[in-house]
Amino acid sequence: MGKLSNVSAREAVNRFAQAGYFVDHQTGSHMILYNPKPGALPLSIPNHKELAPGLLRAQIKRAGMTIEEFIKLK
Repeated sequence: MGKLSNVSAREAVNRFAQAGYFVDHQTGSHMILYNPKPGALPLSIPNHKELAPGLLRAQIKRAGMTIEEFIKLK
């Protein structure tokens, strides 16, 4: 399992964008990402300085990716 510490919200959004997600809108401090692929679940990323590893791990799983796949996206 890869290391997920020190990932900013902007970096996470950029990596999810490479996986096909796009920022649809922002509600409060959370960016809502969608993927047009059928069956893909929306993601909610808080726009904070750094994301907690547990929250990021949950969003990666929700996106149907592995941690290694997410880390490879730069």
